[in-house]
Amino acid sequence: MTAQLIDGNALSRQLRADVSARVTALKAKGITPGLAVVLVGDNPASQVYVRNKVKACEDTGMHSVLERWPATLSEAELLARVDALNHDKTIHGILVQLPLPAHIDAQKVIEAISPAKDVDGFHIASAGALMTGMPGFWPCTPYGCMKMLESIGYELKGKHAVVIGRSNIVGKPMALMLLQQNATVTICHSATKDLKALTLQADVIVAAVGKRNVLTVDMVKPGAVVLDVGMNRNDEGKLCGDVDFDGVKEIAGWITPVPGGVGPMTITMLMVNTLESAERLVS
Repeated sequence: MTAQLIDGNALSRQLRADVSARVTALKAKGITPGLAVVLVGDNPASQVYVRNKVKACEDTGMHSVLERWPATLSEAELLARVDALNHDKTIHGILVQLPLPAHIDAQKVIEAISPAKDVDGFHIASAGALMTGMPGFWPCTPYGCMKMLESIGYELKGKHAVVIGRSNIVGKPMALMLLQQNATVTICHSATKDLKALTLQADVIVAAVGKRNVLTVDMVKPGAVVLDVGMNRNDEGKLCGDVDFDGVKEIAGWITPVPGGVGPMTITMLMVNTLESAERLVS
């Protein structure tokens, strides 16, 4: 059996077309959704991510503001910029690109963003809303994973989902989102004793640790859905995920590729969150 691919690029195009239509409708009411992206320093990967986010705004008809600051920017200066954006009525979403220089407390900066504009879903208020099932912004990467499961019509109720990774950005919120859909969820991490024994029970596996080949073919039961959130480089320097794709695709029922899987969905869900922030003004 060869797994069916869940094409993140195709699904992203579909969702962004819907976002564009809703942006047009909002503009007719005098509101243009706006996203502010703040980049501190010159991390090459961050520059690529930021450029893609700004382009996605342009492609969907949104207003975007990109603020580039040197790595020498002080924490106090960055907090002042966040505060100014909180009060800017043309901005509906604020994103401070991580990682930040070592002298800046990233958590303090995230908590300074108004929860009403926390389109990354990293604020403690957003995390609390997700945990308690209240309305709020969901972190974009696990939100994208949920949309991928929805796109294949996958029924999570009663299924066993295993999440490999426990980060605040992916692992923990992913587990909560799966739980909301009535899956039975196991979270695995570096201290998990027998990872293979758990993944072999899983109907759905989400690999999100940033480590190559953390999931191999002997760890997956036939027909399982495998979502690969990892972003790594192989020995040839090519982009790859956390999953041994060539092996696992021969046994899984569905699988996401890297690149072209979860990655495009992350930025798409950022657009969705920003749009929904703006839509709340007219609801």
